[in-house]
Amino acid sequence: MGFPVYSVKSCAELIKYSQNSRTHSSDQINQIKRSIEQFGFTNPLLIDEDNLIIAGHGRLEAALLLNMDDIPCVIINGLTEAQKRAYIIADNQLALNAGWNEDLLKLELTFLEDENFDLSFLGFDENDLETLLNDVELDYSDKNKELNTNDFSDDIMELKFKFSQEKYELVVEKLRNINSSKEIALLQLLNNEL
Repeated sequence: MGFPVYSVKSCAELIKYSQNSRTHSSDQINQIKRSIEQFGFTNPLLIDEDNLIIAGHGRLEAALLLNMDDIPCVIINGLTEAQKRAYIIADNQLALNAGWNEDLLKLELTFLEDENFDLSFLGFDENDLETLLNDVELDYSDKNKELNTNDFSDDIMELKFKFSQEKYELVVEKLRNINSSKEIALLQLLNNEL
């Protein structure tokens, strides 16, 4: 097996793998299309020496929506039939096995939002973006400082925080289980990891 060969191929000469078990919804194809429009065709298709697509069926569909005649490809020579079939599955599954560092992801999303970048290009649905951008982590760096309650009346203590639904339910549960003064209750809540 030698080094891959970079090439530009006509969409018409590329052959879809008929046994491809990876599915692409029309919504996802449109996301890929928008990504190509925004960033360019940055991820070439992987094909064998006979123009059979090994990876990139969704990118081909998006290119066809864009009426592209030619697209970048990487030709991988020398794979056995078993290796091709295995790679088609592995290429898709290995990407699914990755995760996110949510703290860093939130920072990146916040930066992009502050720059007025259209977050819909990123592939997250609106609910995921809303959850990520509104899931505020509390700063516990001052949790050992004495709580100043001079501004609280005896009847009302109003605190405003934004939480994801999951964290909100944890906070409500903790508050239900606290049977002490408002100052101690608040400190106990802030001292616990939410």
